[in-house]
Amino acid sequence: MSVPVPVPVPYAESRPLPPYRALFAVDAKDFTGLPAAQHGPVSQLIPQLVDQALERAGLHQLRDAQRFPANTGDGVVFGFDPVHLPFVLWPFLGVLDDVLGSYNRQAVGPRIRLRASVHVGPLPDGGDSGDGNGTARNDMHRLLDSRPVKAILAAASEEVTHLAAIVSERVYEDVVLGAYTGLHPGRCVEVSATVEGKSFSQRAWLYVPSPSGNLVRAGIRPREEPVAAVPTEPAVAPDKGSGTEYRGNSQHVGEGAAVMGNVGRDFTYTAPATTYRGTNQHWGSGDNVAGDKRTGDGGRR
Repeated sequence: MSVPVPVPVPYAESRPLPPYRALFAVDAKDFTGLPAAQHGPVSQLIPQLVDQALERAGLHQLRDAQRFPANTGDGVVFGFDPVHLPFVLWPFLGVLDDVLGSYNRQAVGPRIRLRASVHVGPLPDGGDSGDGNGTARNDMHRLLDSRPVKAILAAASEEVTHLAAIVSERVYEDVVLGAYTGLHPGRCVEVSATVEGKSFSQRAWLYVPSPSGNLVRAGIRPREEPVAAVPTEPAVAPDKGSGTEYRGNSQHVGEGAAVMGNVGRDFTYTAPATTYRGTNQHWGSGDNVAGDKRTGDGGRR
């Protein structure tokens, strides 16, 4: 008979801090809505696509050195050495978006569109069965399930936007603002990450590698909740793989998300009638709007 593992008493004594581990997780959009016969194949496919993106991004070492990996059925989660965090943010997230796009364009079955979260914190990692469990992992899953990242992926074009990532404030401050990564802060959007039915609220940052035109034009939020966004100057639209330097500013969104950026070419966006409810917003040299604003079907705006 095995001896029960003693549960530490909080604040009774000091003990070594567990090593810091970076965390990455993805979750498939609308997985539970798939027919039961597709659950198994899709569950196997997602880690294959993630590993393919790690390979293409040159992160072979990370692919082979994942800590406490787990298949969650509709996604994957694993820990890794924080030294790889800059490269997970850039180029890996963008490469994963490309891999998903390539798969979706030729897939006969359901499209695979993913939410991703990136976090870091102290977690036990000593080769025991409880490795990887702790507050950092709980928060990483809460970020993955938070309203802003769900809203932005739900509203984006399924033919253009295949991945939406949410980055914890700790990772953003240490890695992005620290300039250790190729991901420019001007490509990130500040959000308040909350989860329906959970007492969770954290500042976080959204990154969408391939925002569709409607996201760039109008911003994204849960339909029932207004949002006030205050951009300062627009970010430069990305040109993947060109080596271009991106300059821009972040913006704050109280609930949901808004996306900054320029659209290099004209595009047509047609949507059903929508009502925007909110207080005054300031959009630089654009219009200030108060009260209700309604737009109907339209062509080129």
